[in-house]
Amino acid sequence: MPRGKFITLEGGEGVGKTTNLVFIENYLKLHGIPVVVTREPGGTVLAEKIRHLLLDKESEDISENAELLMVFAARAQHIKHVIEPALASGNWILCDRFTDATYAYQGGGRNMKNSTIAWLENLVQGSLKPDLTLLLDAPVEIGMERARSRGNLDRFESEKIHFFEQVRRAYLLQAELHPSRIKVIKTNQPLIDVENELINVIGNFLR
Repeated sequence: MPRGKFITLEGGEGVGKTTNLVFIENYLKLHGIPVVVTREPGGTVLAEKIRHLLLDKESEDISENAELLMVFAARAQHIKHVIEPALASGNWILCDRFTDATYAYQGGGRNMKNSTIAWLENLVQGSLKPDLTLLLDAPVEIGMERARSRGNLDRFESEKIHFFEQVRRAYLLQAELHPSRIKVIKTNQPLIDVENELINVIGNFLR
């Protein structure tokens, strides 16, 4: 059985990942592709517990190193118990965030060294990388306005605007460094236009 493909959806707060994740899942299923939808941090019982700790703004102050290690601890569980088994059995993975988010949030937002993240990436993932990454991008002010309209903000969403500007810059830098894998989709446009861009990119990938 041929190995499945690994697609990730990336972007900052309020860029429309939840809405577009459903659209992409339905598009793949329409084309007869068996797809497993998952998320990071999370995807397993233990990884979801780590996610709760990472997002809980009432928890104790989490050091930057602890945050980074928690992200990769959750990822290690996720890869072993969900991602690798699904890909090996021929299923496709559609994942809400993956390691590009670590370069954006911990590398960009927290100003941590990319070399440190890369070392952990190699340790935890080996050669595993997404086959296609869809980076949803919108100006920070627009994204944060959408995020605030949803209600209670989590620990990351409660950061200052400067944090999210750095996150966005880091994401766009990743896209510049990996243009064949990461495709930028602007989401500060009508939803139908976003969906048409997604269809175009995924259609080309399928061909």
